[in-house]
Amino acid sequence: MPVKNILVIDDSPTERFFAVDLLSKAGYLVSTAENGEEGIAKAKASKPDLILMDVVMPGLNGYQATRTLTRDEETKHIPVIVCTSKGQETDKIWGLRQGAVDYLVKPLNPQELLQRIAALP
Repeated sequence: MPVKNILVIDDSPTERFFAVDLLSKAGYLVSTAENGEEGIAKAKASKPDLILMDVVMPGLNGYQATRTLTRDEETKHIPVIVCTSKGQETDKIWGLRQGAVDYLVKPLNPQELLQRIAALP
């Protein structure tokens, strides 16, 4: 099923604006959440086709939120792409172990992000 609705979970207003602008111009319907808790609630309510997840956020961090979403029966079918400034190999391995399908390091390359989304099964 092609991706149409994307939920962006990021505490940075600048990053949310960048993602909404890029993705909506590419034809996606985009919603946002400012932290892990809000993101989980919105994911359960709206069942997006994809979640873009920041890691460094107050409260529930992106790793914890990804783990919660990918292990919950209601949301485990929703792919999560981690988009974070944490670029160490161990960070990437940890993100993928939490259930993420992909891991991108900020600053995001717009073309690469769109290609990764398009390549999802």
